[in-house]
Amino acid sequence: MRLQGVGVSTGVGYGPAYVISDAIPEPPAGERHDGDAEAEQDRAAQAVERVAEDLELRGSKAGGQARDVLGALAMMARDPGLAVEIKDLVATGLSAPRAIFEAFQKYRDLLAAAGGYLGERAADLDDIRDRAVAVLTGRRMPGVPAEPADGARPYVLVARDLAPADTALLTPAIVAAFVTEDGGPTSHTAILARAMGVPAVVACHDALSLTGDLLVDGGSGLVVQEPASDEVSSVRQADASRRALLEAATGPGRTADGHPVPLLANVGGPADLELALRNGAEGVGLYRTEFLFLDRAEAPTAAEQAEAYRAVLEAFPDGKVVVRTLDAGADKPLAFLPPPGEEPNPALGVRGLRMFRIFPDIMSGQLGALAEAAAGLTAQVQVMAPMVATAHEAAWFAAACRTAGLREAGVMIEVPAAALRSDDLAAEVDFLSIGTNDLAQYTFAADRQLGTLSKLQNAWQPALLDMIAAAVGSHGKPCGVCGEAAADPAMACVLVGLGVTSLSMAAPALPAVRAALAGHTREQCRAAARAARAATTADQAREAARGMLPGLGDLGL
Repeated sequence: MRLQGVGVSTGVGYGPAYVISDAIPEPPAGERHDGDAEAEQDRAAQAVERVAEDLELRGSKAGGQARDVLGALAMMARDPGLAVEIKDLVATGLSAPRAIFEAFQKYRDLLAAAGGYLGERAADLDDIRDRAVAVLTGRRMPGVPAEPADGARPYVLVARDLAPADTALLTPAIVAAFVTEDGGPTSHTAILARAMGVPAVVACHDALSLTGDLLVDGGSGLVVQEPASDEVSSVRQADASRRALLEAATGPGRTADGHPVPLLANVGGPADLELALRNGAEGVGLYRTEFLFLDRAEAPTAAEQAEAYRAVLEAFPDGKVVVRTLDAGADKPLAFLPPPGEEPNPALGVRGLRMFRIFPDIMSGQLGALAEAAAGLTAQVQVMAPMVATAHEAAWFAAACRTAGLREAGVMIEVPAAALRSDDLAAEVDFLSIGTNDLAQYTFAADRQLGTLSKLQNAWQPALLDMIAAAVGSHGKPCGVCGEAAADPAMACVLVGLGVTSLSMAAPALPAVRAALAGHTREQCRAAARAARAATTADQAREAARGMLPGLGDLGL
Protein backbone atom coordinates (compact mmCIF):
# COMPACT_ATOMS: atom_id res chain seq x y z
CA MET A 1 0.00 0.00 0.00
CA ARG A 2 1.21 3.48 -0.90
CA LEU A 3 -0.46 6.51 0.68
CA GLN A 4 0.09 10.17 -0.10
CA GLY A 5 -0.07 12.83 2.57
CA VAL A 6 1.50 16.23 3.17
CA GLY A 7 5.18 16.14 4.06
CA VAL A 8 5.85 18.62 6.87
CA SER A 9 9.27 17.55 8.22
CA THR A 10 11.93 16.39 5.79
CA GLY A 11 13.95 13.20 6.02
CA VAL A 12 13.27 9.48 5.70
CA GLY A 13 11.99 7.21 8.46
CA TYR A 14 11.66 3.42 8.37
CA GLY A 15 10.35 1.13 11.07
CA PRO A 16 7.42 -0.88 12.41
CA ALA A 17 4.08 0.88 12.61
CA TYR A 18 2.74 1.73 16.05
CA VAL A 19 -0.88 2.75 15.53
CA ILE A 20 -2.73 4.69 18.21
CA SER A 21 -6.40 3.95 17.74
CA ASP A 22 -7.74 2.78 21.11
CA ALA A 23 -9.64 5.40 23.13
CA ILE A 24 -10.45 5.24 26.84
CA PRO A 25 -13.98 3.77 27.07
CA GLU A 26 -16.75 6.11 28.17
CA PRO A 27 -17.81 5.41 31.77
CA PRO A 28 -21.32 3.88 31.84
CA ALA A 29 -24.13 6.43 31.77
CA GLY A 30 -25.62 6.95 35.22
CA GLU A 31 -22.76 5.15 36.99
CA ARG A 32 -23.06 5.85 40.76
CA HIS A 33 -20.61 6.03 43.63
CA ASP A 34 -21.03 4.16 46.95
CA GLY A 35 -22.66 7.05 48.78
CA ASP A 36 -19.63 8.87 50.21
CA ALA A 37 -19.82 11.97 48.03
CA GLU A 38 -17.00 13.80 49.79
CA ALA A 39 -14.55 10.92 49.33
CA GLU A 40 -15.57 10.58 45.67
CA GLN A 41 -15.10 14.30 45.12
CA ASP A 42 -11.62 14.07 46.56
CA ARG A 43 -10.87 11.08 44.32
CA ALA A 44 -11.96 13.02 41.24
CA ALA A 45 -9.99 16.12 42.22
CA GLN A 46 -6.85 14.06 42.86
CA ALA A 47 -7.14 12.32 39.47
CA VAL A 48 -7.40 15.62 37.59
CA GLU A 49 -4.51 17.08 39.59
CA ARG A 50 -2.38 14.03 38.82
CA VAL A 51 -3.01 14.59 35.12
CA ALA A 52 -2.08 18.26 35.43
CA GLU A 53 1.13 17.39 37.27
CA ASP A 54 1.99 14.74 34.67
CA LEU A 55 1.52 17.26 31.87
CA GLU A 56 3.76 19.76 33.65
CA LEU A 57 6.43 17.13 34.25
CA ARG A 58 6.42 16.05 30.61
CA GLY A 59 6.68 19.67 29.54
CA SER A 60 9.52 20.38 31.95
CA LYS A 61 11.49 17.37 30.71
CA ALA A 62 10.85 18.16 27.04
CA GLY A 63 11.51 21.90 27.17
CA GLY A 64 10.99 24.26 24.25
CA GLN A 65 7.67 24.43 22.47
CA ALA A 66 6.39 21.25 24.13
CA ARG A 67 6.77 22.89 27.53
CA ASP A 68 4.67 25.85 26.40
CA VAL A 69 1.89 23.69 25.02
CA LEU A 70 1.75 21.25 27.93
CA GLY A 71 1.81 24.07 30.46
CA ALA A 72 -1.32 25.49 28.82
CA LEU A 73 -3.00 22.06 28.95
CA ALA A 74 -2.23 21.76 32.66
CA MET A 75 -3.98 25.10 33.17
CA MET A 76 -7.02 23.77 31.35
CA ALA A 77 -7.07 20.71 33.63
CA ARG A 78 -7.06 22.99 36.69
CA ASP A 79 -9.81 25.27 35.43
CA PRO A 80 -11.90 26.27 38.50
CA GLY A 81 -15.15 26.07 36.56
CA LEU A 82 -14.47 22.45 35.61
CA ALA A 83 -13.61 21.62 39.21
CA VAL A 84 -16.91 23.03 40.44
CA GLU A 85 -18.86 21.20 37.73
CA ILE A 86 -17.24 17.86 38.62
CA LYS A 87 -17.89 18.39 42.33
CA ASP A 88 -21.56 19.23 41.72
CA LEU A 89 -22.07 16.15 39.53
CA VAL A 90 -20.55 13.87 42.16
CA ALA A 91 -22.88 15.48 44.73
CA THR A 92 -25.83 14.22 42.65
CA GLY A 93 -24.54 10.67 43.04
CA LEU A 94 -22.49 10.18 39.88
CA SER A 95 -19.20 8.29 40.16
CA ALA A 96 -15.97 10.24 39.80
CA PRO A 97 -15.22 8.83 36.28
CA ARG A 98 -18.72 9.62 35.02
CA ALA A 99 -18.73 13.09 36.62
CA ILE A 100 -15.42 13.94 34.98
CA PHE A 101 -16.65 12.64 31.64
CA GLU A 102 -19.87 14.68 31.74
CA ALA A 103 -18.20 17.86 33.02
CA PHE A 104 -15.54 17.79 30.33
CA GLN A 105 -18.12 16.87 27.68
CA LYS A 106 -20.18 19.95 28.52
CA TYR A 107 -17.18 22.24 28.16
CA ARG A 108 -15.81 20.53 25.04
CA ASP A 109 -19.20 20.82 23.29
CA LEU A 110 -19.23 24.56 24.00
CA LEU A 111 -15.70 24.94 22.63
CA ALA A 112 -16.41 22.81 19.56
CA ALA A 113 -19.48 24.91 18.76
CA ALA A 114 -17.40 28.10 19.01
CA GLY A 115 -15.01 26.92 16.30
CA GLY A 116 -11.65 28.51 15.53
CA TYR A 117 -9.04 28.46 18.26
CA LEU A 118 -11.63 27.44 20.85
CA GLY A 119 -12.83 24.61 18.64
CA GLU A 120 -9.32 23.19 18.51
CA ARG A 121 -9.10 23.26 22.28
CA ALA A 122 -11.98 20.76 22.42
CA ALA A 123 -9.57 17.99 21.37
CA ASP A 124 -7.22 19.06 24.17
CA LEU A 125 -10.05 18.66 26.68
CA ASP A 126 -10.74 15.16 25.33
CA ASP A 127 -7.14 14.19 26.00
CA ILE A 128 -7.19 15.56 29.57
CA ARG A 129 -10.55 13.88 30.24
CA ASP A 130 -9.33 10.49 29.00
CA ARG A 131 -6.20 10.71 31.12
CA ALA A 132 -8.21 11.49 34.27
CA VAL A 133 -10.68 8.66 33.60
CA ALA A 134 -7.75 6.30 33.02
CA VAL A 135 -6.29 7.24 36.41
CA LEU A 136 -9.60 6.50 38.13
CA THR A 137 -10.30 3.22 36.33
CA GLY A 138 -6.80 1.79 36.54
CA ARG A 139 -6.23 1.85 32.80
CA ARG A 140 -2.97 2.80 31.14
CA MET A 141 -2.92 6.54 30.62
CA PRO A 142 -3.12 7.48 26.92
CA GLY A 143 0.31 7.85 25.41
CA VAL A 144 2.96 6.20 23.33
CA PRO A 145 5.79 3.78 24.16
CA ALA A 146 8.82 5.39 25.78
CA GLU A 147 11.10 2.93 23.98
CA PRO A 148 11.25 1.32 20.51
CA ALA A 149 8.21 -0.86 19.84
CA ASP A 150 10.19 -4.07 19.28
CA GLY A 151 12.94 -3.18 21.71
CA ALA A 152 15.46 -2.37 18.99
CA ARG A 153 14.15 -0.40 16.03
CA PRO A 154 12.53 3.04 16.36
CA TYR A 155 8.87 2.86 15.38
CA VAL A 156 6.70 4.92 13.03
CA LEU A 157 3.98 6.53 15.14
CA VAL A 158 0.61 6.52 13.35
CA ALA A 159 -2.48 8.27 14.70
CA ARG A 160 -5.51 10.25 13.71
CA ASP A 161 -3.77 13.17 15.35
CA LEU A 162 -1.20 13.43 18.12
CA ALA A 163 -1.73 15.22 21.40
CA PRO A 164 1.29 17.26 22.50
CA ALA A 165 1.45 15.15 25.67
CA ASP A 166 1.96 12.05 23.52
CA THR A 167 4.99 13.39 21.70
CA ALA A 168 6.66 15.62 24.30
CA LEU A 169 9.26 13.11 25.49
CA LEU A 170 9.90 11.28 22.22
CA THR A 171 13.30 11.40 20.52
CA PRO A 172 14.64 10.21 17.16
CA ALA A 173 16.06 7.18 19.02
CA ILE A 174 12.49 6.16 19.88
CA VAL A 175 10.38 7.26 16.91
CA ALA A 176 11.48 7.05 13.28
CA ALA A 177 8.64 9.16 11.86
CA PHE A 178 5.15 10.54 12.47
CA VAL A 179 2.13 9.85 10.23
CA THR A 180 -1.30 11.34 11.00
CA GLU A 181 -4.64 11.35 9.23
CA ASP A 182 -5.42 14.90 10.39
CA GLY A 183 -3.29 18.00 10.86
CA GLY A 184 -1.66 20.54 8.62
CA PRO A 185 1.71 22.23 8.03
CA THR A 186 1.38 24.35 11.18
CA SER A 187 -0.29 21.79 13.48
CA HIS A 188 1.32 20.84 16.78
CA THR A 189 2.48 17.55 15.23
CA ALA A 190 4.24 19.34 12.37
CA ILE A 191 5.91 21.94 14.58
CA LEU A 192 7.14 19.44 17.17
CA ALA A 193 8.36 17.02 14.48
CA ARG A 194 10.45 19.74 12.85
CA ALA A 195 11.80 20.79 16.23
CA MET A 196 12.83 17.16 16.89
CA GLY A 197 14.24 16.65 13.40
CA VAL A 198 11.93 13.68 12.81
CA PRO A 199 10.27 13.04 9.40
CA ALA A 200 6.53 13.64 9.46
CA VAL A 201 3.57 13.29 7.11
CA VAL A 202 0.14 14.72 8.00
CA ALA A 203 -3.27 14.75 6.31
CA CYS A 204 -2.63 11.16 5.17
CA HIS A 205 -6.00 9.57 4.41
CA ASP A 206 -6.45 5.97 5.67
CA ALA A 207 -3.26 6.14 7.74
CA LEU A 208 -4.91 4.21 10.60
CA SER A 209 -5.17 1.16 8.34
CA LEU A 210 -1.38 0.91 8.02
CA THR A 211 0.39 -2.12 9.47
CA GLY A 212 3.82 -3.72 9.35
CA ASP A 213 6.98 -1.88 8.37
CA LEU A 214 6.55 1.61 6.98
CA LEU A 215 8.79 3.82 4.86
CA VAL A 216 8.01 7.51 5.40
CA ASP A 217 9.35 10.33 3.22
CA GLY A 218 8.78 13.54 5.14
CA GLY A 219 9.69 15.62 2.11
CA SER A 220 7.38 14.19 -0.55
CA GLY A 221 4.66 13.03 1.85
CA LEU A 222 4.80 9.43 0.59
CA VAL A 223 4.13 6.56 3.02
CA VAL A 224 4.83 3.01 1.82
CA GLN A 225 3.60 -0.09 3.65
CA GLU A 226 5.95 -3.11 3.56
CA PRO A 227 8.28 -1.57 0.98
CA ALA A 228 10.68 -3.75 -0.99
CA SER A 229 14.18 -3.87 0.47
CA ASP A 230 15.70 -2.27 -2.64
CA GLU A 231 13.29 0.69 -2.36
CA VAL A 232 14.25 1.18 1.29
CA SER A 233 17.94 1.06 0.39
CA SER A 234 17.51 3.48 -2.50
CA VAL A 235 15.53 6.03 -0.51
CA ARG A 236 17.88 5.78 2.45
CA GLN A 237 20.92 6.19 0.24
CA ALA A 238 19.44 9.28 -1.36
CA ASP A 239 18.67 10.68 2.10
CA ALA A 240 22.21 9.96 3.32
CA SER A 241 23.66 11.73 0.28
CA ARG A 242 21.39 14.68 0.93
CA ARG A 243 22.49 14.88 4.55
CA ALA A 244 26.16 14.77 3.55
CA LEU A 245 25.67 17.68 1.18
CA LEU A 246 23.87 19.65 3.86
CA GLU A 247 26.60 19.04 6.42
CA ALA A 248 29.17 20.30 3.91
CA ALA A 249 27.52 23.73 3.92
CA THR A 250 28.91 25.54 6.95
CA GLY A 251 29.47 29.07 8.16
CA PRO A 252 27.16 32.11 8.23
CA GLY A 253 24.13 32.11 5.98
CA ARG A 254 24.71 33.76 2.63
CA THR A 255 23.78 33.36 -1.02
CA ALA A 256 26.18 31.99 -3.63
CA ASP A 257 27.25 35.53 -4.56
CA GLY A 258 27.97 36.47 -0.95
CA HIS A 259 24.79 38.31 0.11
CA PRO A 260 24.53 37.76 3.91
CA VAL A 261 21.35 36.24 5.32
CA PRO A 262 21.69 35.57 9.06
CA LEU A 263 20.24 32.16 9.95
CA LEU A 264 18.74 32.15 13.43
CA ALA A 265 16.91 29.69 15.67
CA ASN A 266 13.46 29.78 17.24
CA VAL A 267 13.78 28.83 20.93
CA GLY A 268 11.52 28.54 23.93
CA GLY A 269 14.20 28.83 26.61
CA PRO A 270 17.62 27.63 27.76
CA ALA A 271 16.76 23.97 27.10
CA ASP A 272 16.72 24.63 23.34
CA LEU A 273 20.19 26.16 23.14
CA GLU A 274 22.26 23.00 22.63
CA LEU A 275 20.32 22.02 19.51
CA ALA A 276 20.50 25.56 18.12
CA LEU A 277 24.27 25.76 18.59
CA ARG A 278 24.82 22.26 17.19
CA ASN A 279 23.02 23.23 13.98
CA GLY A 280 25.03 26.41 13.52
CA ALA A 281 22.51 29.05 14.54
CA GLU A 282 24.02 32.53 14.32
CA GLY A 283 21.67 33.78 16.99
CA VAL A 284 18.03 33.67 18.04
CA GLY A 285 15.36 35.12 15.80
CA LEU A 286 12.43 34.24 18.06
CA TYR A 287 12.76 33.72 21.80
CA ARG A 288 9.30 32.68 22.96
CA THR A 289 9.05 33.87 26.55
CA GLU A 290 5.62 32.36 27.29
CA PHE A 291 7.04 29.25 28.96
CA LEU A 292 7.99 31.31 32.02
CA PHE A 293 4.42 32.50 32.48
CA LEU A 294 2.27 29.49 31.64
CA ASP A 295 0.46 27.57 34.39
CA ARG A 296 1.18 30.09 37.13
CA ALA A 297 -1.16 31.83 39.52
CA GLU A 298 1.01 34.95 39.37
CA ALA A 299 3.68 36.34 37.10
CA PRO A 300 7.26 35.10 37.54
CA THR A 301 9.51 37.44 39.48
CA ALA A 302 11.95 39.76 37.76
CA ALA A 303 14.81 37.62 39.08
CA GLU A 304 13.31 34.42 37.60
CA GLN A 305 12.85 36.08 34.25
CA ALA A 306 16.31 37.67 34.18
CA GLU A 307 17.97 34.32 34.88
CA ALA A 308 16.22 32.61 31.97
CA TYR A 309 16.85 35.50 29.57
CA ARG A 310 20.51 35.76 30.55
CA ALA A 311 21.16 32.09 29.74
CA VAL A 312 20.06 32.62 26.13
CA LEU A 313 21.96 35.90 25.75
CA GLU A 314 25.15 34.32 27.06
CA ALA A 315 24.90 31.50 24.51
CA PHE A 316 25.30 33.98 21.63
CA PRO A 317 27.83 36.56 22.81
CA ASP A 318 28.53 37.71 19.25
CA GLY A 319 25.06 37.16 17.81
CA LYS A 320 21.61 38.66 17.76
CA VAL A 321 18.87 37.54 20.16
CA VAL A 322 15.34 38.64 19.29
CA VAL A 323 13.04 38.35 22.30
CA ARG A 324 9.29 38.28 21.77
CA THR A 325 7.46 39.71 24.74
CA LEU A 326 4.73 37.69 26.40
CA ASP A 327 2.29 36.42 23.77
CA ALA A 328 -0.73 35.64 25.96
CA GLY A 329 -4.39 35.25 25.15
CA ALA A 330 -6.40 33.09 22.71
CA ASP A 331 -4.91 29.56 22.89
CA LYS A 332 -2.40 30.62 25.57
CA PRO A 333 -4.53 31.82 28.50
CA LEU A 334 -2.88 32.92 31.73
CA ALA A 335 -4.58 32.64 35.12
CA PHE A 336 -3.20 35.98 36.30
CA LEU A 337 -4.13 37.81 33.08
CA PRO A 338 -7.84 37.14 32.55
CA PRO A 339 -9.44 38.57 29.41
CA PRO A 340 -11.39 41.77 30.07
CA GLY A 341 -14.69 40.08 29.28
CA GLU A 342 -16.33 37.31 27.30
CA GLU A 343 -14.56 36.71 23.99
CA PRO A 344 -16.64 34.84 21.39
CA ASN A 345 -13.51 34.58 19.22
CA PRO A 346 -10.33 34.89 21.31
CA ALA A 347 -8.08 34.70 18.23
CA LEU A 348 -9.52 38.08 17.32
CA GLY A 349 -9.62 39.35 20.88
CA VAL A 350 -7.27 40.64 23.54
CA ARG A 351 -3.95 38.89 22.97
CA GLY A 352 -0.31 39.81 22.56
CA LEU A 353 0.37 43.55 22.85
CA ARG A 354 -3.32 44.21 23.41
CA MET A 355 -3.02 42.36 26.73
CA PHE A 356 -0.05 44.54 27.69
CA ARG A 357 -2.11 47.66 27.07
CA ILE A 358 -4.51 46.46 29.77
CA PHE A 359 -1.82 45.15 32.14
CA PRO A 360 1.11 47.56 31.67
CA ASP A 361 2.78 46.44 34.90
CA ILE A 362 3.34 42.97 33.42
CA MET A 363 5.02 44.51 30.39
CA SER A 364 7.19 46.90 32.38
CA GLY A 365 8.24 43.99 34.60
CA GLN A 366 9.25 41.86 31.64
CA LEU A 367 11.08 44.68 29.87
CA GLY A 368 12.90 45.56 33.09
CA ALA A 369 13.99 41.95 33.56
CA LEU A 370 15.27 41.85 29.98
CA ALA A 371 17.27 45.02 30.51
CA GLU A 372 18.74 43.58 33.70
CA ALA A 373 19.65 40.32 31.95
CA ALA A 374 21.34 42.17 29.09
CA ALA A 375 23.43 44.42 31.31
CA GLY A 376 27.14 43.76 30.79
CA LEU A 377 26.58 41.19 28.02
CA THR A 378 27.70 41.55 24.40
CA ALA A 379 24.78 39.90 22.57
CA GLN A 380 22.72 42.21 20.39
CA VAL A 381 19.37 42.28 22.19
CA GLN A 382 16.27 43.11 20.20
CA VAL A 383 12.77 43.10 21.70
CA MET A 384 9.58 42.72 19.71
CA ALA A 385 5.88 42.75 20.50
CA PRO A 386 3.30 40.31 19.04
CA MET A 387 -0.06 41.16 17.49
CA VAL A 388 0.68 44.76 16.55
CA ALA A 389 -1.80 46.24 14.08
CA THR A 390 -1.14 50.00 13.94
CA ALA A 391 1.71 52.49 13.95
CA HIS A 392 0.32 53.96 17.16
CA GLU A 393 0.72 50.59 18.91
CA ALA A 394 4.24 50.25 17.53
CA ALA A 395 5.20 53.71 18.83
CA TRP A 396 3.72 52.95 22.25
CA PHE A 397 5.73 49.73 22.56
CA ALA A 398 8.96 51.33 21.32
CA ALA A 399 8.61 54.08 23.93
CA ALA A 400 8.13 51.48 26.66
CA CYS A 401 11.31 49.68 25.54
CA ARG A 402 13.31 52.91 25.58
CA THR A 403 12.02 53.71 29.06
CA ALA A 404 13.21 50.29 30.25
CA GLY A 405 16.66 50.88 28.78
CA LEU A 406 16.31 48.57 25.78
CA ARG A 407 17.74 50.21 22.67
CA GLU A 408 16.28 48.10 19.82
CA ALA A 409 12.52 47.65 19.63
CA GLY A 410 10.53 45.93 16.91
CA VAL A 411 7.14 44.45 16.15
CA MET A 412 5.73 41.25 14.71
CA ILE A 413 3.91 41.38 11.38
CA GLU A 414 1.09 38.88 11.92
CA VAL A 415 -2.03 40.65 10.71
CA PRO A 416 -2.75 42.04 7.23
CA ALA A 417 -3.13 45.61 8.54
CA ALA A 418 0.46 45.57 9.78
CA ALA A 419 1.78 44.11 6.52
CA LEU A 420 -0.07 46.60 4.34
CA ARG A 421 1.09 49.58 6.41
CA SER A 422 4.55 48.28 7.27
CA ASP A 423 6.22 51.54 6.20
CA ASP A 424 4.21 53.36 8.90
CA LEU A 425 5.13 50.80 11.56
CA ALA A 426 8.78 50.76 10.51
CA ALA A 427 8.99 54.51 11.05
CA GLU A 428 8.32 53.90 14.75
CA VAL A 429 10.61 50.92 15.43
CA ASP A 430 14.04 49.52 14.58
CA PHE A 431 13.04 46.26 12.88
CA LEU A 432 10.14 44.05 11.81
CA SER A 433 9.69 40.28 12.04
CA ILE A 434 7.09 38.38 10.02
CA GLY A 435 5.23 35.54 11.73
CA THR A 436 4.04 33.62 8.67
CA ASN A 437 1.86 31.19 10.65
CA ASP A 438 -0.48 33.84 12.04
CA LEU A 439 -0.17 36.04 8.97
CA ALA A 440 -1.52 33.16 6.87
CA GLN A 441 -4.24 32.46 9.44
CA TYR A 442 -5.51 36.02 9.42
CA THR A 443 -5.02 36.62 5.70
CA PHE A 444 -7.14 33.60 4.76
CA ALA A 445 -9.44 33.51 7.81
CA ALA A 446 -8.27 29.91 8.24
CA ASP A 447 -7.53 28.47 11.68
CA ARG A 448 -3.95 27.22 11.63
CA GLN A 449 -4.83 24.11 13.66
CA LEU A 450 -7.52 22.80 11.31
CA GLY A 451 -6.26 20.11 8.96
CA THR A 452 -9.27 20.67 6.72
CA LEU A 453 -7.94 24.18 6.00
CA SER A 454 -4.29 23.20 5.58
CA LYS A 455 -4.29 24.26 1.92
CA LEU A 456 -4.98 27.83 3.00
CA GLN A 457 -2.18 27.59 5.55
CA ASN A 458 0.31 26.73 2.80
CA ALA A 459 3.07 29.35 2.82
CA TRP A 460 3.24 29.11 -0.99
CA GLN A 461 -0.16 30.76 -1.38
CA PRO A 462 0.55 33.72 -3.71
CA ALA A 463 -1.59 36.05 -1.60
CA LEU A 464 0.61 35.31 1.43
CA LEU A 465 3.72 36.01 -0.64
CA ASP A 466 2.14 39.34 -1.58
CA MET A 467 1.62 40.09 2.11
CA ILE A 468 5.25 39.29 2.86
CA ALA A 469 6.38 41.55 0.01
CA ALA A 470 4.19 44.32 1.43
CA ALA A 471 5.74 43.83 4.87
CA VAL A 472 9.26 44.17 3.45
CA GLY A 473 8.01 47.39 1.87
CA SER A 474 10.30 50.29 1.00
CA HIS A 475 11.13 51.39 4.54
CA GLY A 476 14.66 50.02 4.55
CA LYS A 477 14.45 48.65 8.09
CA PRO A 478 15.55 45.03 8.76
CA CYS A 479 12.64 42.66 8.18
CA GLY A 480 13.09 39.01 9.11
CA VAL A 481 10.85 35.95 9.05
CA CYS A 482 10.45 33.78 12.14
CA GLY A 483 7.45 31.68 11.07
CA GLU A 484 7.45 28.08 9.88
CA ALA A 485 7.85 29.16 6.26
CA ALA A 486 11.52 29.95 6.89
CA ALA A 487 12.25 26.25 7.46
CA ASP A 488 11.42 25.32 3.84
CA PRO A 489 14.67 25.56 1.81
CA ALA A 490 12.93 26.61 -1.42
CA MET A 491 10.74 29.10 0.41
CA ALA A 492 13.81 30.46 2.21
CA CYS A 493 15.28 31.39 -1.18
CA VAL A 494 12.00 33.02 -2.20
CA LEU A 495 11.88 35.01 1.03
CA VAL A 496 15.39 36.31 0.38
CA GLY A 497 14.25 37.19 -3.12
CA LEU A 498 11.36 39.18 -1.64
CA GLY A 499 13.85 41.21 0.40
CA VAL A 500 13.66 39.47 3.78
CA THR A 501 16.88 40.19 5.69
CA SER A 502 17.10 37.23 8.11
CA LEU A 503 15.50 33.82 8.61
CA SER A 504 14.66 32.10 11.90
CA MET A 505 13.41 28.54 12.26
CA ALA A 506 13.44 25.34 14.30
CA ALA A 507 17.10 24.44 14.71
CA PRO A 508 17.09 21.13 12.76
CA ALA A 509 16.03 23.00 9.59
CA LEU A 510 19.09 25.29 9.58
CA PRO A 511 21.53 23.04 7.61
CA ALA A 512 19.12 22.55 4.70
CA VAL A 513 18.30 26.26 4.47
CA ARG A 514 21.99 27.18 4.70
CA ALA A 515 22.83 24.80 1.83
CA ALA A 516 19.92 26.02 -0.31
CA LEU A 517 20.98 29.66 -0.02
CA ALA A 518 24.63 28.82 -0.64
CA GLY A 519 23.65 27.12 -3.89
CA HIS A 520 21.87 30.12 -5.43
CA THR A 521 22.63 33.74 -6.18
CA ARG A 522 20.54 36.59 -4.92
CA GLU A 523 19.26 37.21 -8.44
CA GLN A 524 18.13 33.58 -8.70
CA CYS A 525 16.25 34.07 -5.45
CA ARG A 526 14.60 37.20 -6.85
CA ALA A 527 13.63 35.35 -10.03
CA ALA A 528 12.11 32.56 -7.93
CA ALA A 529 10.12 35.11 -5.92
CA ARG A 530 8.80 36.77 -9.07
CA ALA A 531 7.79 33.40 -10.53
CA ALA A 532 6.02 32.34 -7.35
CA ARG A 533 4.03 35.57 -7.05
CA ALA A 534 2.97 35.31 -10.70
CA ALA A 535 1.28 31.96 -10.04
CA THR A 536 -2.37 31.57 -9.04
CA THR A 537 -2.17 28.53 -6.74
CA ALA A 538 0.20 27.39 -4.02
CA ASP A 539 1.27 24.31 -5.98
CA GLN A 540 1.97 26.36 -9.07
CA ALA A 541 3.92 28.91 -7.02
CA ARG A 542 6.11 26.21 -5.50
CA GLU A 543 6.84 24.55 -8.82
CA ALA A 544 7.52 27.88 -10.55
CA ALA A 545 9.96 28.89 -7.81
CA ARG A 546 11.76 25.56 -7.82
CA GLY A 547 12.17 25.87 -11.58
CA MET A 548 14.30 28.94 -10.91
CA LEU A 549 16.35 27.19 -8.22
CA PRO A 550 18.20 24.32 -9.95
CA GLY A 551 20.56 23.76 -7.04
CA LEU A 552 17.75 22.33 -4.88
CA GLY A 553 17.64 19.14 -6.92
CA ASP A 554 21.38 18.67 -6.57
CA LEU A 555 20.97 18.91 -2.80
CA GLY A 556 18.03 16.49 -2.74
CA LEU A 557 15.76 19.17 -1.33
